[in-house]
Amino acid sequence: MKAIIKSRLFWPILVLMLILLINLFFDSSFFSMEIRNGRLTGSLIDILNRGAPLILISIGMTLVIATKGIDLSVGSVIAMSGAIGAMTVASADGTGLGPLLMAIGLSLLICTFVGGWNGLLVSRVGVQPIVATLILMVAGRGVAQLITGGQITTVYYDPYSFIGGGYLLALPFSIFIAAFVFLIAVLLTRKTALGLFIESVGSNPDASRLAGINSKNIMLMVYMFSGFCAGVGGLILSSNVMSADGNNAGLWFELDAILAVVIGGTSLMGGRFYLTGTVIGALIIQSLTTTIYSIGIPAETNLVVKALVVLIVCLLQSPEFRRKVFGFGKVKGAGEQKGKEGATLL
Repeated sequence: MKAIIKSRLFWPILVLMLILLINLFFDSSFFSMEIRNGRLTGSLIDILNRGAPLILISIGMTLVIATKGIDLSVGSVIAMSGAIGAMTVASADGTGLGPLLMAIGLSLLICTFVGGWNGLLVSRVGVQPIVATLILMVAGRGVAQLITGGQITTVYYDPYSFIGGGYLLALPFSIFIAAFVFLIAVLLTRKTALGLFIESVGSNPDASRLAGINSKNIMLMVYMFSGFCAGVGGLILSSNVMSADGNNAGLWFELDAILAVVIGGTSLMGGRFYLTGTVIGALIIQSLTTTIYSIGIPAETNLVVKALVVLIVCLLQSPEFRRKVFGFGKVKGAGEQKGKEGATLL
């Protein structure tokens, strides 16, 4: 039993289940699902659908934080992606899938490029990650507003709406997108040496360089991947409402993504990362938002309630807190902890 409690996924899963059960207390049909017009509907499906963009962004953020970095620009990149996609579709002449493919390709290409720009500033120029990404956080939203002319741009193109509002096999298509990106990230980081390289760079970049790992390229790559994930999330959000809002799209998503990563057990100090934990963390945040709106809690208290839940999860994940409050959880000595981390990287 103690081994289960010590698992990094135990407390996030427990908190997620408690949040869902609270909804069941106020709505007895919360867990019910039914098929309407060939589409599976229900509160749980809505949480997965609405949480898909946050899951995507959090996956990219996880790898950035694993290298002891941070990406504050993902919210602005979301706005840029939605603006580029919507304006490309709106200005394209023609029918069929041509405008859709053009919008997707151009958005993801530019978002990956700006993610690479962050990576260059951090890995080559030596700018602190929080400063480098803060630059794009400010400039990116301004670029998004320039693209849309400071107006909310509405799109009238049905294929574009399929990205965030379409259904496949009775499930929202956005769920498949998030699952596909998560699967690719897991395969690349857990079935190849790439995950070990990322953890090594986050633990000690100098030692990694001496061991033959090109830490600069690793950092460049994770920032590019973060930009790509934000670009996909931006397309989902934009297509879901069939419009682009350079001012409000993706607002504060960077904070939610960081919270999801921390809830999932990944340390902001870099090193070991947990993609599955990040997904659970993102679902906790989305479930919490859904709960606040569904049970009638004033919307202005959303951030306060969210902060309290994050604090509780982080405290429950602390072995020292559990030892002092619940009487279990061993606190390892510094030498033992370092020895374990060293063995993990070998």
